[in-house]
Amino acid sequence: MYAVIKTGGKQYKVALGEKLRIEQIAAEVGAVVRLDQVFAVGSGETIALGDPLLAGASVQATVLAHGRHDKVRIFKMRRRKHYQKRQGHRQNFTQIQISHIGLGEAVGTAEAGGPAQGPTSADRSGDASGASGGDAIGSSGGDANGASGRV
Repeated sequence: MYAVIKTGGKQYKVALGEKLRIEQIAAEVGAVVRLDQVFAVGSGETIALGDPLLAGASVQATVLAHGRHDKVRIFKMRRRKHYQKRQGHRQNFTQIQISHIGLGEAVGTAEAGGPAQGPTSADRSGDASGASGGDAIGSSGGDANGASGRV
């Protein structure tokens, strides 16, 4: 079973037991955190998709450690101008392990091979009278300026 979640402005595809590093979150080591922003949950050939989020679905993870990534070195230089600037940056992270993926009351399941079942274009247009093909004004066969094309 896998899920697509969003945390720290990034999206991750996670599976049960997987360890990953996410943007730092305020939680103690050993604490269980709940990630509610779930886009999709899949298992085998079936997948549950959200629009955009999946209602009732959540992912629980255990915080393993906090740390800092390797240093990213920034070097700026303008040639012939005697300008050199050196800078470094280390981003904080939280390492988590996925312990549970809960589907909740998800609706909108679809097969993995095909598109998700949703409203058709006729349902989204809001026009219950059907597609007439023309607009109400100027439907006498003329162009957009009202000219009929006859001389």
